[in-house]
Amino acid sequence: MRNDQVAFGVLGPVTAERAGLPLALKGPRHRAVLARLLVARRRVVPVARLVADLWEEPPPTAVGAVRTFVGDLRRALEPDRPRRTPARLLVTDGPGYALRAETVDAWRFERAVTAAGQEEPGTAAELLREALELWRGPAYAEFADEEWCRGERARLAELRLRAVEQRAEALLAAGRAAEAVPDLDAHLAGHPWREEAWRLLALALYRTGRQGDALAVLRRARATLAGQLGVDPGRALRRLEAGILAQDPGLDAERESAPARVWSRAAEAYDRTVAAGSRARLESTVGLLRILAVTGSGGLAAAREHRLAAITAAEEFGDPELTARVIGAYDVPAIWTRSDDETGARRIVRAAERALARLPATPAQDAVRCRLLATVALESRGTRSGRAAQAAAEAERLARRLDDPALLAFALNGVFMQSCTRPGLAPRRDAVGTELVALAARHGLATYEVLGHLIRVQARAALADFTTADEHAAAVDRLADRHELPLARVFTAGYRALRLAATGGTGHGGGGAGAVEAAYREVGRLLDGPGMPGVRDGLLPLALLCLRLAERPRGIRDAVDPGADWGPYLPWIRPALALAAADEGAARDALHGLPEPPADLVQEALWCVVAAVALELGDHPALRRSRAALRPAAGQLAGAGSGLLTAGPVDGWLRAVEVVLG
Repeated sequence: MRNDQVAFGVLGPVTAERAGLPLALKGPRHRAVLARLLVARRRVVPVARLVADLWEEPPPTAVGAVRTFVGDLRRALEPDRPRRTPARLLVTDGPGYALRAETVDAWRFERAVTAAGQEEPGTAAELLREALELWRGPAYAEFADEEWCRGERARLAELRLRAVEQRAEALLAAGRAAEAVPDLDAHLAGHPWREEAWRLLALALYRTGRQGDALAVLRRARATLAGQLGVDPGRALRRLEAGILAQDPGLDAERESAPARVWSRAAEAYDRTVAAGSRARLESTVGLLRILAVTGSGGLAAAREHRLAAITAAEEFGDPELTARVIGAYDVPAIWTRSDDETGARRIVRAAERALARLPATPAQDAVRCRLLATVALESRGTRSGRAAQAAAEAERLARRLDDPALLAFALNGVFMQSCTRPGLAPRRDAVGTELVALAARHGLATYEVLGHLIRVQARAALADFTTADEHAAAVDRLADRHELPLARVFTAGYRALRLAATGGTGHGGGGAGAVEAAYREVGRLLDGPGMPGVRDGLLPLALLCLRLAERPRGIRDAVDPGADWGPYLPWIRPALALAAADEGAARDALHGLPEPPADLVQEALWCVVAAVALELGDHPALRRSRAALRPAAGQLAGAGSGLLTAGPVDGWLRAVEVVLG
């Protein structure tokens, strides 16, 4: 596209921009004229038709008004056109006007979908992903009720639904069934009548070894179709269910892909040549676990379990260097500051400390020592351990001296985990994320590049810089697709729910509080499978509570859900639950007995919950404690550093506390 060319957007609110900068389109009637001409796809729209479409009962001045709107639009679209020279873009033609547009996102979308049908599956999936990213919301969003727009909106919506399914089919054909599952799940949540989507989801689950889940999906499809449409599943769904029950070989991928063949043959050779109990096999197992941890579909939980077994086996050899290599080789990037398995994490820290104590104090072991120290820092997440902070600093120092990019990325992950010791440290984490992005991009460390972008999403959200956070979230999605890292998309989905919450449900699709709650419930659904209990447990009710408190800080009695599973956050929710049960004495007792929240990314949100209860009770000691904790985060969004939830601006909470304290 030329720099001077105007690009029009209709896959969402109607927009026009030049060189990436939006053009001022004035009022709603001006936008309606532009949208009506775009619907016509370069054809002439008579003035009489424009008048009839713009007004139910046209005023006497309607024709003149249309000409005024057109004149204003011409000045916006072609500001440098000399006076009295014919317009080149919005032209007069016979009885009306035509928009000679060249770049319209809907047209680009249609061309990409058509082109994808001619490509091999992997390329087709990428083309369709890029095409679907053009959508910013419902087509011609602000003209949903206009009759002249209804047919085009319906046509584009159907094309989009088919493109989602076409991409899933391409992923299946490319042997990437696991990647198709999350998008099909989300697709069906909004469009449960799509039989083809049910079929593709069940087939994708079956091909990833989840036969039970595949059958459950087909049962859900039958219940949904019967309950909502009063129809039975079609032949394709019935045939698929029968095939799954019979474990029909025809349901597997039609041919083994080249990567699958290479894997099978290499695994066979490995089994033949490497002894089952050897040290080499133990060390290579950790390499496999690193890959397993980022694949999704339960891989992370399996990696966690087998990692502990590998460390135990290594210690049985009595060789501290082997143990150190086995512990330190698991350099899987970590973004969440609460452990998925606190007991297992403590065991790993103790094993790492034992290995450090026994490791020869020679420069040759500095790289291994650095990995052990980084492991101590990472696995001590959520604590305020002086030893963990010391280990993080020492690992960073060693990695910088050794000038090893991969080692430095691992060490910086440990530094990040130890940067949550108090509220208000988002700028420090942002600096870590900035360095990680640059370092990882320069040296091809894809998983750490994703980590760096996610850290920046969190930090910029805490600082209410959603423009920058949006850019990093988009970068995460691109890298996750390119490098098959499905777990990353859980966090970008969470960020977009947070963004909706922080903007009052007015951004990225809008829809108000209902849309925000729906977005959070979708995140809760995405967290059900990947094996991240440290993120999942208690997150959904806490996010919804924070959403309600951000709107009404003095309404915690009604905002807290007594029936929710609060997981690890329960101690800081108990005072609110007692308040909701009208037991102010118990609420006050629970408030005074509260420990400090863990050193994690949601501690600010928990302090806001404490402050909300204290505001209701007028409890000055608890208010002073909350104020002291939150004050370092002044100017930030409480809890938004999690990248998943927010209780609103910290400044608002501080003002509310100050009012009561006088």
